[in-house]
Amino acid sequence: MTITRFETGPRMSQAVVHNGTAYLAGQVADQVSNNEGVEAQTKDILAQIDALLADVGSDKTRLLSATIYLADMSTFAEMNRAWDGWVAAGHTPARATVEAKLAGPQYRVEISIIAATGA
Repeated sequence: MTITRFETGPRMSQAVVHNGTAYLAGQVADQVSNNEGVEAQTKDILAQIDALLADVGSDKTRLLSATIYLADMSTFAEMNRAWDGWVAAGHTPARATVEAKLAGPQYRVEISIIAATGA
């Protein structure tokens, strides 16, 4: 069985595909300022996820699972505004949203995805 890694660095890969399933690393907003809200960060992250899914031969209609980490659960509705505008109707994944301390105070959202590929 083949394992294919994408955007591999010394610590982690941004995506790994095995047996028709793509596992995406947790994604955070690329260009973050301390004034950027959760909705803006979520939109940035979802665009990154779209790009990674395309790289692995998948798309948001093939999502299996999503885990969303929020630095502050009071921003749940703000994150959902971006998510609901992005996720494909009828193709919503199993999902969990949890509050967690993220890698730095500038990050307010992190999203990890598992998706089926076209293989």
